[in-house]
Amino acid sequence: MRPFVLMSQSKPALSDQYVLTLSCPDKQGIVHAVSSYLFMTGCNIVDSQQFGDRDTGLFFMRVHFRAETPVTLEKLRASFAAVGDSFQMDWQIHRGDEKMRVILMVSKFGHCLNDLLFRSRIGALPVEIAAVVSNHTDFAELVASYDIPFHHIPVTKDTKAQAEAQLLELVRAEQVELVVLARYMQVLSDDLCKELSGRIINIHHSFLPSFKGAKPYHQAHARGVKLIGATAHYVTADLDEGPIIEQEVARVGHGVTPDQLVAVGRDVECQALARAVKWHSERRVLLNGSRTVVFA
Repeated sequence: MRPFVLMSQSKPALSDQYVLTLSCPDKQGIVHAVSSYLFMTGCNIVDSQQFGDRDTGLFFMRVHFRAETPVTLEKLRASFAAVGDSFQMDWQIHRGDEKMRVILMVSKFGHCLNDLLFRSRIGALPVEIAAVVSNHTDFAELVASYDIPFHHIPVTKDTKAQAEAQLLELVRAEQVELVVLARYMQVLSDDLCKELSGRIINIHHSFLPSFKGAKPYHQAHARGVKLIGATAHYVTADLDEGPIIEQEVARVGHGVTPDQLVAVGRDVECQALARAVKWHSERRVLLNGSRTVVFA
């Protein structure tokens, strides 16, 4: 008798999979046009999400699809252009196996940096960390342990412009698509915010506009807050007011100490930022004016 062998079905290669994202004025026929295009080009939809915003009159869509016949990314983009033009779409097509190249920026609080480095190493984030940039050297050894380049770019009032120019040079040289402010405690200039619009994510506590400045958790403790929160958002010239991607909260009781509040705050900051980075790098976040559409 021949031994029984359990045969496993091989999964389709990610190299044959793509992600299409689009936004455009909402009108009839958009979904039909997209699905018809994919059918005519020999592609099969793996997952599709869509949203029509009545307030803005815009339509948003994310389609994860697989090419059943050999095709190149360039050919897909070229052939979809006619569909995009006919509906005035702002659209992109990316490969499913493409890891987004990112730069992490940090100052003297390293919990978010450490969390993102670890998640990236174990494959929980579809990113390739091209470099870590800091205005201090505190985490150079940690970053080196992950075999990632560490760039110390000091910032003073007089050198701010030069420091931002160095950052932009690094972004271009490393072909970076996303900059993550993992508790980077420097205010970016309006020019830099505009240059990298939609490509910088920041994390901070969700008490704002209350408890500004130093030791916000200690200020919150003095007021007896019952919810600790964190907000991950895109950076704009309006400080801490960019489009929100994700928020996280944790309930606390009356018996917690200020140091315990800080510890809870670290946890929720890491969670909110990690989800924001993951969703952005998976092309799940689309800008909708001062808000976002998140196909999580």
